[in-house]
Amino acid sequence: MSAEFDRLVAEFEKFQSKMKHVDQQMAGVQDMQSELAELEATASNADRSVTVVAGPGGAIKDLQLTDKAMNQPPQALAAAIKSTLSEAVAEAARKQAGIVDNHMGDMGINATDQVIETQAEAFGIPAEELRQRMADEQPVRKEVPVEEEYHEDYSRQSVFGDEDDGRPTPPPAQSGGSAGDDFLKNLFDEDDR
Repeated sequence: MSAEFDRLVAEFEKFQSKMKHVDQQMAGVQDMQSELAELEATASNADRSVTVVAGPGGAIKDLQLTDKAMNQPPQALAAAIKSTLSEAVAEAARKQAGIVDNHMGDMGINATDQVIETQAEAFGIPAEELRQRMADEQPVRKEVPVEEEYHEDYSRQSVFGDEDDGRPTPPPAQSGGSAGDDFLKNLFDEDDR
């Protein structure tokens, strides 16, 4: 009975660890969605007569033309708009990939490299140049410290006691009762500490 109980306790702890990991990932997904919603990439042509603001998924949020742009021949203006649009959308895609990698990088997704390689091939620009552009574009991400103290949020505590929390594991009860009785006694003894 005791071996079976120990196996069940180990399985429960494993399950609880997986659930904690899922909770952390879900919090990361919500942060990622928030960052993606705010994403903007701005590009201008060489003489700054055309400016494009792109958002997530390549959505065009704004297009600004100066008087100088309006004085260009139609074909030149169209070419300037198209190239500036492409640049803004490409920058937005790189930023989007960076955000995904910042939040999901531990899952083996390397969206940034995939986007850079695709853009390098499509635009005929060396991948290293695109990586450098991305490094220049990307804001530094602030790391939020993880709260390590336990508080009244019992969802973060193990009913079996965590070896990581600095508290010693209580010795087995000498009551002569069953393993279940000992488990319950230890469980309630933890509340008294």
